[in-house]
Amino acid sequence: MTISNSRTSEFDIEPLFLDRWSPRAFTGEAMDEKHLLTMLEAARWAPSASNYQPWRFVYALNTSTDWEPFVGLLNESNQVWARSASALVFLFSDTLSRRNDGLEPRPLRSHSFDTGAAWAMLSLQALHLGYLAHAMGGVDFERAIEVLGAPAGFRAEAAVAIGRHADPDTLPDHLKGREVPNGRKKLADIAFAGRFPRG
Repeated sequence: MTISNSRTSEFDIEPLFLDRWSPRAFTGEAMDEKHLLTMLEAARWAPSASNYQPWRFVYALNTSTDWEPFVGLLNESNQVWARSASALVFLFSDTLSRRNDGLEPRPLRSHSFDTGAAWAMLSLQALHLGYLAHAMGGVDFERAIEVLGAPAGFRAEAAVAIGRHADPDTLPDHLKGREVPNGRKKLADIAFAGRFPRG
């Protein structure tokens, strides 16, 4: 059992897995681009099927002229808090296995799965550098593909807000109560020996 960040695991694990969570309160301070590129470097080393590495990252720092257009691609409810992040990263996945042997690309079944692995690496590296990352599905995905210039065959997967954690009192009242690390289902509810439970 490990206890950290007001969370308790059933088995002993590295505390960083409990310390990683998805806040909404960010300080809005400027981020050194080197820090963001370090997070993306960690994501680059994620595992992927046949080493296709289908993930792509399009980012903006809050000091960039791209910042407001990036924020505008989020749902309004996410814009309220995400504009106080230091960086926004949009994750895309290549749905095709683009081979180097001259053969036509084929559908890549694992594109989303592999890109999720890259996101996990990014989030843990962010934590190591003193930041927290919050991934969002509340995005105008069709506009993101258009505005950010994704090539044909790419799928917009998520957006990620990254920054230093701020006092929850900086959030609107309706979000303050949600600014706590959440729990998880019991291990017995998600992991089964041999097969899914009957009934």
